[in-house]
Amino acid sequence: MGKIKTHTATEKRFKVTGSGKVKLNHMNRRHKLGKKAPKRKRILRKAEYVAATQAKTIKKMMPYA
Repeated sequence: MGKIKTHTATEKRFKVTGSGKVKLNHMNRRHKLGKKAPKRKRILRKAEYVAATQAKTIKKMMPYA
């Protein structure tokens, strides 16, 4: 039986931690930062974990992560 392909867009956006949680970086932190409040930019700097309901789907898209 052949290998399962990894969804490349998912692979670029998410990482699976050792404990099995799915980690992601916030969006809206690339450009037009002059308009955004410092507090908002500070919050966007930190990584976040995906909800357990979505994590299941993401893990299916990344079979070897």
